[in-house]
Amino acid sequence: MTRSSSLYYTGCEENYEPHFLDTCSLCQRAISNNSDIFMYRGNTPFCSQECRQEQIEMDEADEKRWKHSSKRSNNIKSSESTKDSDTKKAVRTGSIAVA
Repeated sequence: MTRSSSLYYTGCEENYEPHFLDTCSLCQRAISNNSDIFMYRGNTPFCSQECRQEQIEMDEADEKRWKHSSKRSNNIKSSESTKDSDTKKAVRTGSIAVA
């Protein structure tokens, strides 16, 4: 076996399955055995702090986009439901309703 130090040995060379810590999740660069591994969100390995930080920033941007789009769709839905509910309910002004 020529690459024994970085192999996850399954019994024979042709059925080699790389270990999940062998490569950086962002740049796909090989992570050597004696180098630091920078982890993110449980089991996502990165070769450097820079790669990990880039992934964190991409995830945060995706989260912000998702929250912004869900807020927009919720606002549209709530304004439509408010229009429908206003026509179906009779409310007396000056009254206080306590639930």
